[in-house]
Formats: sequence, structure tokens, C-alpha cells
Amino acid sequence: MGMDRHIEKKTWTPKRIVSVVSALVFAAIAIYMIWFMDTRSTVNVDLNKITISEVEESSFQEYLQVNGTVQPIQTSYLDAIEGGVVQEVMLESGAMVEAGDTILTLTNSGLQLQVMQQTSGLYDQINNVRNSRLNLEQNTLSLKEQLANAKAQMEILKAKYEREKQLFDKELISEEAFHTTKENYQFQKRRYELTYESFRKDSIQSVNQLEQLDDSETRMYQNLEAVQKILDNLTVTAPITGQLSTIELNQGQSISSGERLGQIDILDGYKVRLAIDEYYLPSVSTGLKGSFTYNEQTHKLVITKIYPVIDNGQFEVDMEFTDQPPGNLRRGQSVRIRLELGASFQAVQLPRGGFYQTTGGNWIFVVNESENRAYKRDIRLGRQNPDYFEVQSGLEPGEKVITSGYDSFGNNEVLILE
Repeated sequence: MGMDRHIEKKTWTPKRIVSVVSALVFAAIAIYMIWFMDTRSTVNVDLNKITISEVEESSFQEYLQVNGTVQPIQTSYLDAIEGGVVQEVMLESGAMVEAGDTILTLTNSGLQLQVMQQTSGLYDQINNVRNSRLNLEQNTLSLKEQLANAKAQMEILKAKYEREKQLFDKELISEEAFHTTKENYQFQKRRYELTYESFRKDSIQSVNQLEQLDDSETRMYQNLEAVQKILDNLTVTAPITGQLSTIELNQGQSISSGERLGQIDILDGYKVRLAIDEYYLPSVSTGLKGSFTYNEQTHKLVITKIYPVIDNGQFEVDMEFTDQPPGNLRRGQSVRIRLELGASFQAVQLPRGGFYQTTGGNWIFVVNESENRAYKRDIRLGRQNPDYFEVQSGLEPGEKVITSGYDSFGNNEVLILE
């Protein structure tokens, strides 16, 4: 019986080779997909429905486009200082007036009665002051008379005392008679001194009182003059020369105190008043320049006054012309001002577009060189004007970006442009 031959089993069978190769191919594909394929979300976009703009580097000017209202260079308002009823209208709205011209007159019987009562009261006070002055003067005269009498009596007794003293020294008169004369003289001398002291103090007091009375009388006359001028306020006159603009005024119409009746405009020049968003308040200062085009000519202006009060999120500024203003401007006319917020400088610029509403300027879709793909990229924007954003980082001049709205792109990071 012959010996069986051992048959060696093959390690790499065709089936096994196919399995290994398939596994290697699958692994290679997986590695490729992990390392080389773009797994970001995509969406197809119609090229005809988007706007592609090119990033460029050029001179950048930060400015605003603001609506302004033409106003006269100077305006004086007409307010009713005193209320009343319109008695007569002398000048109609639109008339040219000279300073001091009477525009209208008012009547107010209650005010007139009040002025009469105040005038009468002031005259009574003035008379009281005059009577007080007269009493002071009479008192002073009386004291002077008393002083003069006291001095005369003292001088008489002094002479008598000196004569009798000589006689007494010679023992020609009695001691009793001499002492009586001496005591009378000393009494009269003391009386004179007291009268003089009283007169001196009264004189000082009288001077002060007279000064106070004079001051009081002066103030009363001033008050009297002011009271009498109250009725002058019932006549409304033009404070300056210019064009009159008033509300509708008719005879018999009731006007309240403080009511604005109109204004007078000086038409020698104009200014433009702008209402600017409060966001720009830190950037706006006097001296900033602006311009607008009117009848195919550019006119330049400069900010001369800033009103810091913010109303409804806006503040106002006045701009005056640096050159000759247009001759046919009218008060209240609207103009579109290009207000420059600073000097121009070289910068990378990105055209404005609807993308900003979605991205807030934090990112944008950048188009590749073949213009068949657009990729999301983070950027940083700086200053802006109505046409461009200043690009601070993320974009280079010459690159193309999608600047139209992103509402239809969803959260996709890659756009396939078709």
C-alpha cells in the first residue's frame, strides 16, 4: 500500500486576495473622504440671482447722505408778551418790514385796569416817601433851632459867669449870687452839649434814612415806568428788518400771552439744518464739510453749530455756505447733503449690499477663481459710507464676493454657482 502525499494548502487564494483588495480600496476611499473631500454643507445658487462684487483698494471717504432743510441765516420770532384781542392788523404775512414797524395792535381792558391800579398805588407810595422826607427835614430843622437856642443861652450865661467871677474875686458880689450864676451856666452848657449830641446822631440817622428814601423813590419811578410800558406790549412791532411770516390774524381774534404769532426772516443768506442719527454724535464737530448739487452745480457748506439735544434718536446741526448759495433757494426747501465725517485715506473697500443684514459684517461668501464656488469666510469691517465698507481683515484687493442678500442660502457654507 503506497504512502499518501501531503497536499500544501495555499495561503493567498484568489478569493482571499479579492477580499483583501476590496478592504484596502474601501479604506483608501474612507481615508480620502476624511482627509481630502469637502464635507461642508452646500447649496446650488443661480448666478443670475446674485450680485458678485470685487474688493478693491482706493481712497476711502467716510460720509453720510442726510436730508437738510433750507432756513434763513437769521430768524427772529414774534411772541405775544401780553394776551389780548386783535384790534388792528397793520401788516400781512409775506410783507417786507423794517425794524420798528407796527405789525398789529391788541386790546386788553383787564390789563389796562390793572395798570391803572398799579400806577395809582405807585403814586401813593411816592407821595408817602416824599412826606417821610419832609418829616425828616422838619425834624432836622427843629433840632437845629433847639441847638441854636441852647447855644445862645449858654453864651449869655457864659458872659455873665465870667463878669461875676471877676467881681466875686474882688469881693464885690456875694458868694451866693456867684454860685447861682455859675450853676445856671453849667446847666446851660450841659444842656447845649446834650442837644448837640442829639442833633449829631439824628443827622447821621437822617442821612441814612434820606438815602433809603431816595433809593425807594428811584425804584418806584422805575416800577412806574415799567408798569406804564406794559401797555406798550399790546403793540407788536418788528424787531429786525426782513420778511414777515405770521399765523392767520383777524380782527377780534383772541391771542394768549406767550403765543407765537410768526417770525421775521433775514433773506440776505441761508443756512441748512440737518437731523442726524444720534449714533454719529461723537463723529460730528463744527468745521466738518458737506456739499450738495443744485441745478447741476455743487455747493459747499460747513458745520457752524451743533445742537446737543437728542429728540427721537436724532440731533440737529446748522451748516452755512462757504461759497455763494443758489439764488433761488426758498425757506423750507429740502436738499440732500453729502456730509464728510473726516479726511479721505487709502483702504481696502467692499461695496455695500444686502449681505450685511444677515451677517452683520462678520463673514461673507468669497467666490473662487473659476467662479463656480463660493466659500464662507470670516471678515472684519471698519468704517462705512453709503457706498462702501472699510475692510480691516479677511479680504484682499481683487477678490470677488457675493454682496447681495443671503436669505435663500440657509446655513450652508459652500455655494455651487450655476
